[in-house]
Amino acid sequence: MKSLQPAPLLLSGNLWPGAIMSFPGITTFWSRSFEEYRLFFGLTESDLAGLILGRADGPASFNAEATALGHRVISCDPTYAYSATEFARRVEACYDVVISQVKENIDKYIWGYFRDPDHLGQCRLAAMRKFLADFDVGKQAGRYVTASLPELPFNDGQFSLALVSHLLFLYSSEFDCDFHVAAFEELLRVAGEVRVFPLFGLDRRRSPHVGPVFDHLERVGFEVEVVSVEFEFQKVDDDTGNHMMRVLRRPA
Repeated sequence: MKSLQPAPLLLSGNLWPGAIMSFPGITTFWSRSFEEYRLFFGLTESDLAGLILGRADGPASFNAEATALGHRVISCDPTYAYSATEFARRVEACYDVVISQVKENIDKYIWGYFRDPDHLGQCRLAAMRKFLADFDVGKQAGRYVTASLPELPFNDGQFSLALVSHLLFLYSSEFDCDFHVAAFEELLRVAGEVRVFPLFGLDRRRSPHVGPVFDHLERVGFEVEVVSVEFEFQKVDDDTGNHMMRVLRRPA
């Protein structure tokens, strides 16, 4: 694969695992794009008009691309303690192995948005390059913040919307139900609305935490719904492959 050392764009987990893809014995960063986020979370222009928090973004290009489009995004992730060079080094070290593993498990994915494993890899590298080109400038501007759930260094109601990609529910074995509840409550402290995708675990089944979290949040006064979205990539054993959870405050 070509070098991912930080360069101008025109030249072209176990950490917290929101932006990490794991196979047996392999852990690597996995970059997702603005368009993927738009599909994961059903984002509209109205949604993008406010200040958005991206939790577990890792090396996604969502922040970089959104900023270039004039939107306001702050991403937080503990991996932002790394340098851009370290992100690039880790991807280079594992990229070929991960793509070969995807090819060996090709029937476990729905090939549509991504045409095939090679196209998937190309998209991941393109998103990573956009992230790397933006990371140092964005970190200086306060757009990339080193932080972890369930405690975030933000003010009450600072964000209109918080997005959590590939962390909550996906890693249900690593993070228990109490952690999920605490994480949602913290996200709802800092944002008026929270959206989480996906709702299945690494076992490709609906997370056992979805029901208890849903019930708890409704019981304490939030409006909660499970919504279908226009993105499905991993084949799962139920109907959760293209669903997100949406939580917001009920009107006073």
